[in-house]
Amino acid sequence: MKVKFIFPDRDISIIGDLNEKLATVQRLKESLPVQSRGNRWGKEFYFSCPLEAEEENSRQILQLGEIGFWIPGKALCLFFGPTPISQEGEIRAASQVNVIGKLEGDLSVLESLEDGDRVVVEEA
Repeated sequence: MKVKFIFPDRDISIIGDLNEKLATVQRLKESLPVQSRGNRWGKEFYFSCPLEAEEENSRQILQLGEIGFWIPGKALCLFFGPTPISQEGEIRAASQVNVIGKLEGDLSVLESLEDGDRVVVEEA
């Protein structure tokens, strides 16, 4: 399933390819479109998303471009580089996240995101 992350304050967007086999993704699909304001933490952008999810396909060390759902904070997380707690050569989330998909295309467009930027997630 493809979704589009739209950032109206920056006039940018990026596509995400989500794993439809995961229950977290099915719940997200049912709640689309999602609108929120996000926060930047190193090279992670995360934002509230009203989902209830159980742990599945979860880990703390991620690959470049992966999309996660952070259960305790009910937040979608876009990982486009190291976070403040990353060790050299890794991308580390604050805690375990359900890895639900991967971003496509040029991740450098996300570099301009800042705390408080609006985000809309819709089916692509």
